[in-house]
Amino acid sequence: MVQSILPDRPHYFLTDGGIETTMIFDHGFDLPYFAAFTLLETDAGRAALVAYFERYIGIAKATGWGFILESATWRASSDWGSLLNYTKADLAEANKQAICMLQELNAHHQTASSPMLVSGCIGPRGDGYDAGKLMTPGEAQSYHSEQINVFAQAGVDMVTAITMTNTAEAIGLCRAAQAVDVPCVVSFTVETDGCLPTGQPLKDAIVEVDSATNSAPAYFMINCAHPDHFRGQLNPEEAWISRLWGIRANASRKSHAELDESESLDRGDSQDLAQRYAELCGSLPDLRVLGGCCGTDHQHMEDITRAITGPQPVSH
Repeated sequence: MVQSILPDRPHYFLTDGGIETTMIFDHGFDLPYFAAFTLLETDAGRAALVAYFERYIGIAKATGWGFILESATWRASSDWGSLLNYTKADLAEANKQAICMLQELNAHHQTASSPMLVSGCIGPRGDGYDAGKLMTPGEAQSYHSEQINVFAQAGVDMVTAITMTNTAEAIGLCRAAQAVDVPCVVSFTVETDGCLPTGQPLKDAIVEVDSATNSAPAYFMINCAHPDHFRGQLNPEEAWISRLWGIRANASRKSHAELDESESLDRGDSQDLAQRYAELCGSLPDLRVLGGCCGTDHQHMEDITRAITGPQPVSH
């Protein structure tokens, strides 16, 4: 079992919000297949990524929280790279450069009171809203090993699998991370009923992954769902809940199907979302990593930190 990769202090670690929706709707970038790593191709794209992360870092430091730098590589695995005409060598270089950018930000901004970790972000092989054709754990291990191996060679502190739709894929990527001795985190997405897109309850998914991997994940998270969709599944009295350390929720209450069909960005109610985060932190003391997903931005994260720790001066 991997021991905690987060320092004991501070208790909370911020991470970013919806990087893809921010870059598309707020900055006007075209991200084919929601592939934010393509921003690394241009000076303008790289500058936008640096500015994006520096604003979040400023919020974390002003609040006295730690920060997890999550790479813009959710779509930087081989199937998606092929759709974007990236060779394997091109894709490996993009993953490496994404980590290098974050390591430079870490070296420049980290302080004793705001420690930071660099995480290599892994997305699902298929669509993040639909489990689609399921792999076996062995197939998932083979598929995700390419990206994870690049992250390991680049010296990441951890890898985080975001928007996982099924347990077989999560088990396989955990084994891929174990093979190169890199700590891993698994973040499942859920539908409006709090279950994975496969229909499996979140509780059962977490227990299954732990059982199959000897509790390999450092912790689990939930992302790309509104708190109303999953809070009914979170019983503080059940043992499995101690494995849930992170939330990256949507501000929108729309279902995945509704979001997929939407032509405009639903930013939801930032202050209402912040209050729901505060309520979750109050009832679930193991929650430590807080960020956002589709439609959330710096304002959402600033409101969340204020709701949990009180107003702080934030420098923009």
